[in-house]
Amino acid sequence: MLDVRRLVLLRDLDAHGTVTAVAELHRVTPSAVSQQLRLLEEETGTRLLERAGRSVYLTAAGHRLAADTEQVLAALEDAQSRLRSGAGEPAGPLRLACFPSALAAMAVPLGEALEGAHPGLRLHITEAEPEAAVRLLQQRRVDLALVYRYTNLATPPDSGIETRTLRTDPLVAVLRDDHPAADGAGAPIDLRELADTPWITAPPQTNCGDAVLQACRSAGFTPQVRHTCTDFAAMVALAASGGHTVLISSLAATPDRLPPGMTVRPVTDRRLARTIEVAFRQGTAHQPAIAAGLAAAELVGATSGT
Repeated sequence: MLDVRRLVLLRDLDAHGTVTAVAELHRVTPSAVSQQLRLLEEETGTRLLERAGRSVYLTAAGHRLAADTEQVLAALEDAQSRLRSGAGEPAGPLRLACFPSALAAMAVPLGEALEGAHPGLRLHITEAEPEAAVRLLQQRRVDLALVYRYTNLATPPDSGIETRTLRTDPLVAVLRDDHPAADGAGAPIDLRELADTPWITAPPQTNCGDAVLQACRSAGFTPQVRHTCTDFAAMVALAASGGHTVLISSLAATPDRLPPGMTVRPVTDRRLARTIEVAFRQGTAHQPAIAAGLAAAELVGATSGT
């Protein structure tokens, strides 16, 4: 019988590419990962890895076993779900990872919905951006995650993770009232009208930064970036101070989150948006606590639209 924990390490090596990345994911040393992978090769009697200097690559057999591991893990999760499905009313802890701009808008009402429907459930929320939230799911440190993906970026699916779309979160331009493009509050604006103004964006190589850069380039220009930061509230504060342009999610641009003197304008290209999803491990959807969390998330998604 193959050791499931070692299979998970092989699966993660296939997904993340290096022993060091797998070690960081599982909070162990690279030598411990390497030792477990060698033991897995001995268990299978098959060469699963090729070593070239300090690098390690999966053989064809290794890739096949990594792919089969997803089915094994999903079957184990499904078996656990069936055992728990007869346990009656959901109770105990339910661990949720959530990205920052959805904490107040979605995680809080999700917790309230769960408390009203299932008093025995205890929601535990961890703030995490989608990439980190998915890692927490894969490590089984959380049960659900509220994540997003930008519709103008090609984001590949995550290994062993399923998602359900909750709502669309359009991108909007937030401008100071004296900004040249601020006239017509609430009316859609073409991004080309903002081509000659200074911008505030998230840093390059982040999803938020790449999405805005791609949107501007699709509109025919490269933004003149004056400041970079990852916090939407900080972006808006900088825009209020310096009169710069920011393009952020509508979830982060509600009136209660904006200082006085700011104008919000949707963009004409309605494809510029994030889809907000709830993510969970394959095979877990029927576990009572997770099923309750999914139902609450879908309810919140249906009632929190802009």
